Amino acid sequence: MEREFYQRLLQWKDSDLRKPLVLRGARQVGKTYILTEFAKREYEDYIYINFDEKPHFASFFNEDLDPNRIIKELNIYFKKKIHPSSTLIVLDEIQECPQALACLKYFCEKKNDYHLAAAGSLLGVKLTQGFPVGKVNFLDLAPMNFFEFLNAIGEQELVVMLEEMDHPKPISEIFHNKLISLLKYYLVIGGMPEAVSTYLKTEDLEQVRVVQKEILDAYILDFARHAPKDEVMKIMAIWDSIPSQLAKENKKFIFSAIRKSARSREFETSLQWLKSAGLIIKSNHISTPKLPLDAYADKQAFKVFLLDVGLLGAMSKLDPRIILEGDQLFQEFKGALTENFVAIELHDNHFDVLYYWTSKGAAEVDFVISTEHHIFPLEVKAGFSKKKKSLTIYDEKFSKEENPPLVLSRASLRSFTLDGRLVNYPLYAIRLFPRFRLKII
Repeated sequence: MEREFYQRLLQWKDSDLRKPLVLRGARQVGKTYILTEFAKREYEDYIYINFDEKPHFASFFNEDLDPNRIIKELNIYFKKKIHPSSTLIVLDEIQECPQALACLKYFCEKKNDYHLAAAGSLLGVKLTQGFPVGKVNFLDLAPMNFFEFLNAIGEQELVVMLEEMDHPKPISEIFHNKLISLLKYYLVIGGMPEAVSTYLKTEDLEQVRVVQKEILDAYILDFARHAPKDEVMKIMAIWDSIPSQLAKENKKFIFSAIRKSARSREFETSLQWLKSAGLIIKSNHISTPKLPLDAYADKQAFKVFLLDVGLLGAMSKLDPRIILEGDQLFQEFKGALTENFVAIELHDNHFDVLYYWTSKGAAEVDFVISTEHHIFPLEVKAGFSKKKKSLTIYDEKFSKEENPPLVLSRASLRSFTLDGRLVNYPLYAIRLFPRFRLKII
């Protein structure tokens, strides 16, 4: 299955500023697969070391962290010559060998002509614990987005059609309805590569659910194995509460929903652990949309989304047969699946930090993002609604501010439309947001 992320690996390989690569991402998002495929396609040779499968590999890094010695011993062990630039050294599950992780610094400083890529689960957590800054390049791999899912199931032409759009005009009703149907399948299957692969092999959504439950079980084992002992139960409590938190009309994360007496300071470390592990996406509340958005964020008010919409459905015990019930799936849990899907697509599309805006219960704009010195509000509808009450209130409130809303955007099950300054993006094409801003501005 081809991934858009592959192009970022090519850019890393060809960069004059290349350093050892650290590939971060949650368990089972496809890190091992994409690195080994990259090694096979783009290098004359590669060596692969997995510290989890074969712990004895750690001995190469226990004596000292001298890259010359390590290269020499790897040459002997693998009975091949490791060449600078033409051999890729892959260090997988590197979190199991802290010395190997520390050694990346010395490869950067002394042997940066060698190409070295490390990957592993929970690296976002491990790398917060004293890892030297500035000695590696970081890349983050997420589950497959909707366009990648379309490519995987053989619908490449639909992706090309959407990516080539340069104006928000309605597409053919045949293609529109087909894309909505495929989006419904994506909301159930999600983007975990094994879940997508299982569907391609079996076309059985119940088998997909089995895979998703196994992935969720593996995450829970990771909590017990890798999290600080005094945080495990709190991490579990946050994790288990996410579906019910998102099912509320107001999706703001409430600590008292975990336990009546719970306070935010008790759970801050656990929440950050889940975020660093790549398992959740946070969206912070802003009271006023000014640049930079982060300066106006209320860090005590936020929403928490899951890394994968298919896993959210599995955690919620959503019956996959709901896919047959018209458009009910988009409304399920008060639109939680739909909003979580949009959060995933935006986050994967380089909007690493998400924000939302509310006005004293009178209005809520689900996402507010900034790019190219402009701020773009986005309201998400789980159905075919044309309503724009929240966007209208937002527009009236901030039209005379420093960064007035030049374009208003809505995501819904409707096709592309342009009504004055209001652009409607169909949910299946939310990855294009806010592409059409330049045409209007």
